[in-house]
Amino acid sequence: QVQLVESGGGLVQPGGSLRLSCAASGSIFSFNRMGWYRQAPGEERELVAAITRSDTNYADSVRGRFTISRDIPKNTVYLQMNSLKPEDTAVYSCMCNNGISNYWGQGTLVTVSS
Repeated sequence: QVQLVESGGGLVQPGGSLRLSCAASGSIFSFNRMGWYRQAPGEERELVAAITRSDTNYADSVRGRFTISRDIPKNTVYLQMNSLKPEDTAVYSCMCNNGISNYWGQGTLVTVSS
């Protein structure tokens, strides 16, 4: 059973930056795909960014501002978020797929407000 723990959320002013981390309980080397999703109040969950062994992809709303990366020795996936906007406010969750199942973290709240 894979466990994912997110951290790094919090309150930030518009234009600010945050880095989210997602630490896995085991090696992430075998994961086919890892991603960050977010869900704002009253909204459906949406994909923010994903990374595979060969590429990355981003939602149009965050492309150029957010960067997803992974550190395999540390079993951690990151989401660097720059130029944050109030509409980025949401609970951000990490997901990993090993080709069989999706695993989810508990989420971390990001609030962008002045």
